[in-house]
Amino acid sequence: MPARPFAHDAIAAGPGLDPLASRRRFLAALAGTAALPLARPAFGFATARAPAAHAQDWEWLVGSWDVWHRRLKDRLAGSDEWEEFPGRSAFWPMMGGLGNVDDNIVDIPSGSYRGLSVRAFDPAAGTWAIWWLDGRNPTRIDPPVRGRFDGDRAEFIGRDTYKGRPILMRFRWQDVHGARPWWEQAFSPDDGASWEVNWRNYFTRTSPQPRPLPKRADAPKDFDFLAGRWKVAHRRLRQRLVGSDQWDTFGGTLANWPVLGGHGNVGDNVMAFPGGTVRGIGLRAFDPASGQWSSWWLDSRAPSDIAAPVRGGFADGIGTFVGDDAVAGRPVKTRVQWSRITPRSARWEQASSGDGGRTWETNWVSDFTRLA
Repeated sequence: MPARPFAHDAIAAGPGLDPLASRRRFLAALAGTAALPLARPAFGFATARAPAAHAQDWEWLVGSWDVWHRRLKDRLAGSDEWEEFPGRSAFWPMMGGLGNVDDNIVDIPSGSYRGLSVRAFDPAAGTWAIWWLDGRNPTRIDPPVRGRFDGDRAEFIGRDTYKGRPILMRFRWQDVHGARPWWEQAFSPDDGASWEVNWRNYFTRTSPQPRPLPKRADAPKDFDFLAGRWKVAHRRLRQRLVGSDQWDTFGGTLANWPVLGGHGNVGDNVMAFPGGTVRGIGLRAFDPASGQWSSWWLDSRAPSDIAAPVRGGFADGIGTFVGDDAVAGRPVKTRVQWSRITPRSARWEQASSGDGGRTWETNWVSDFTRLA
């Protein structure tokens, strides 16, 4: 299950979503990128297609890959020294093809590290958003780049900072249907007037099916129980924190696998809500420094924004994760718990508190039965 999928009762409520903060971040992102040249003349993007057609946009990347990296040593410093090193990547489609993740090992000269990309298509904007989670800083997901495909090429642009300096960041994919597709990253310190290309990756397929990358020896075992495929029985309170006793029941599925060398995991969720099917991506990452997990939720109904995480860990067989949320504009706490964990079953529960955590109202219960 996701962390906080109640969402969209406001834009929002996903187990633990903060709809207001999430919406503010989303509007700020739109304001910051509204003038970005997402469809640059060099690409001449084609006219918009129906959302279902975009489920095939990334099919060419499904599978496992060897990756050859060529990276500028010093970015935005006038350097012309490059370093080369290998890596590996595994790519999975999710959300019926309108979302995906890829797990990466990057063997930089100073030592290997892990990282994860998450992508989702927004039908309203006609663009993909791409986020990056660096395994060396697992409590933070980088701001997204956004863009679209045109034939064998694609371009994505977003705002970020580099060494405290505001920049535009651009990703380009080239020859995506060729034998060796390649990716390029560039930075602009002058709002797109000039660009410095600083990283290129060249991909060689090793398997048409994605294969999980090796686990690290120090990987925590907290979420090992969740790997695999599950049937899910959901029971959700129709309204939170209003004294309601009306519940909806519906079914769903989850497919979950480890990423980041076992320091993370991702889940592809399908939920048969009474009003229609909802899909989402649950993403978790472990921070060795704090000993805590962060758990994010990306909802197919709001695919341009990843909700703020809940954070916590396991004790005595129960996982407890807490974060800030809002219900009808009212600040609340949201708590997610995993319990009743066996090799074949588990329970996930969400509760909300309007009094700072003194009392809790359970509003969602999901019971998991293993399929594989």
